[in-house]
Amino acid sequence: MIKNLLFDLGGVIMDIRRSNCIDAFKKLGMAHPEQFLGEYVQAGPFQGIENGSMSPQQFHDALRPFLGADITDRQIDEAFMKFLIGIPSHRLSALRRLRQNYNIYLLSNTNPIMWNAMIADEFSRDDRGGINEYFDGVVTSFEAKSMKPDSRIFEYACRKLNIIPSETLFIDDSQSNLNTAAALGFDTLLVEPGNEFAELLRSKNISLS
Repeated sequence: MIKNLLFDLGGVIMDIRRSNCIDAFKKLGMAHPEQFLGEYVQAGPFQGIENGSMSPQQFHDALRPFLGADITDRQIDEAFMKFLIGIPSHRLSALRRLRQNYNIYLLSNTNPIMWNAMIADEFSRDDRGGINEYFDGVVTSFEAKSMKPDSRIFEYACRKLNIIPSETLFIDDSQSNLNTAAALGFDTLLVEPGNEFAELLRSKNISLS
């Protein structure tokens, strides 16, 4: 019996667009940002900031050799956050309704630059109430020191959130992430581009009402 819904953030709750971020870093002088910026997993300094092995300042310093002269930390952060578009209000409404009957959790590959700025702002703007309004618990990759699809981040989430995989549905837009979760005993649901998690949950007999 499913008691817990464990959500990915980007591509499931928050709309993202990798091409915007790639274009922004090209404007800062980076020749091939697509080598670092993947759809689901990042490489180089971008991986370091997401798996918690780099601080924001270390991330900025590691990127500078790839950028034009005199690029500021703020310019780097602004380019990085171009990856994010925003959270439609109807998805937040769906999370609130689901929370009436399920424990709702978040498991995200993300970084402190985005997390403490645009992500926090999206959950708080227009009197939305902040991230705690929508989730009973949160796990980020930079906090867990590991990233999906590594099994260690799922094991960390189980310990921190006190959840049992067989009682938990994991919802993500990456099949690789879902494969790891399924191997650990989670039920899984793939959210492909253009689909809404609220509609797909019906296939698991989970209703918002």
